[in-house]
Amino acid sequence: MDLALLRTFVAVHRAGSFTRAAALLGLSQPAVTSQIRTLERQLGRPLFHRRARGVTPTAIGDELAHKAAPHLDALLEIAETERETAGRTRTLRVAGPPEFLCLRVLPALAPLVGRGQSLRASPVAGSQEALDGLAAGHHDLAVTTARPRGALFTATALCDEEHVLLAAPYWAALVEPGGLGEKGPAALDGIPLVDVHESLPLIGRYWHAVFDAPPTAAATVVVSDLRAVLECVRAGAGLAVLPRYLCQEALDAGQAVALLEPEVAPLRTWFLAVRTGGLALAHLGRAHELLLRAAANW
Repeated sequence: MDLALLRTFVAVHRAGSFTRAAALLGLSQPAVTSQIRTLERQLGRPLFHRRARGVTPTAIGDELAHKAAPHLDALLEIAETERETAGRTRTLRVAGPPEFLCLRVLPALAPLVGRGQSLRASPVAGSQEALDGLAAGHHDLAVTTARPRGALFTATALCDEEHVLLAAPYWAALVEPGGLGEKGPAALDGIPLVDVHESLPLIGRYWHAVFDAPPTAAATVVVSDLRAVLECVRAGAGLAVLPRYLCQEALDAGQAVALLEPEVAPLRTWFLAVRTGGLALAHLGRAHELLLRAAANW
């Protein structure tokens, strides 16, 4: 059986689409369709059900993928080892939110540069954009707060991010001691809200988790970068909810004050996503392992 046909078959099985597999393999969609038809003729059985949007494997297709994929991944790993032995390395392309890339991911990956690794970082606004780029082959690795579904991706929990309700000392002084515990969010009435979107994604999540209620006020300042949100808080623009890793320095310096320390702090989980089978690539496997080790201290 032709290994090239099997490689294409596994790519389609994982991607759930001829078009998406073609992009990952660097082939045209008709070429992928032709290879799958050739393999189906050789086996005498259909491997996929064609749907309006993509394909789903038949029972025979699932069985073949289960048998073939691990061996193809192992062959890819051998080829990558030989490639590195010959002194040829691949560029690592990583995507994620700009703040997390800047303060967490890139510093953790920096040691790879000293070993000859090239890095390309792509800041993206949301999890779906990062995963779409990963699926299309534009990125090798994505950090996201949404756990991806489906066979195309393999996701590993990276770390939990604690969220903090904070404001500049001026606004914090206007909140009565214990007022939040007694009055709930009503104790914050009149303090402007700063968030990354009009929908108040960070403040809204915190309000629901801690106060079991939605925020009732609209945002006063909206800026799409969390680092800019922090600078607005430092400058006295209002209150915000930010990841502790981002605002801890400002809290320690007295430039901002945590308005509440709930017994159970709201958390958000970060995931490290790759295309299934991608960890057989040596440069990607190294980066994945390095990030997981670094995240143990985050």
